[in-house]
Amino acid sequence: MAVKPNVEPLDIEATFEEEGLDARALITRTDKKGIITFASKAYRDMTKYSKDELIGKPHSIVRHPLMPEAAFKEMWDTILSGEHWEGLVRNLRKDGKYYWVIVQIDPINENGEIIYNQPDKIAGFVAVRREPSREEVRQADMLYRKMRKAELLAKEKLKPWEEEVLNQL
Repeated sequence: MAVKPNVEPLDIEATFEEEGLDARALITRTDKKGIITFASKAYRDMTKYSKDELIGKPHSIVRHPLMPEAAFKEMWDTILSGEHWEGLVRNLRKDGKYYWVIVQIDPINENGEIIYNQPDKIAGFVAVRREPSREEVRQADMLYRKMRKAELLAKEKLKPWEEEVLNQL
């Protein structure tokens, strides 16, 4: 289920290069419910959130309202079953700008070790992000806008912030 963004989204993209992160991966770890337990300095630099603002918060703190709900449902279904997931995601920074990442998420046990196909032993997840190519961004943006518009049009009643998102599409 989509959540209202914590900040007002701006239609301004931030890139890894602009942030001086072009060769650095953005890394987070969460518990099994998606609560952030670790956020690398590169991740904090890109999102503009401090360590204290991220640790203990749901990872949806950076969820961009233009991201389709279906993308996250598929992600959660995959990782909770103990499998690796990879996909393109548009995230929302604290300053309202957005950024694109290719994220790879793996389940981990309570020792922080990556495990597969052992859903009963999952204690959390580790996510590693890197910058996608401009062509990957272009294709994902077109697809995600269509998906998100279809999701919103299918709802019986939209919240005011969802109506604003639909108007942007």
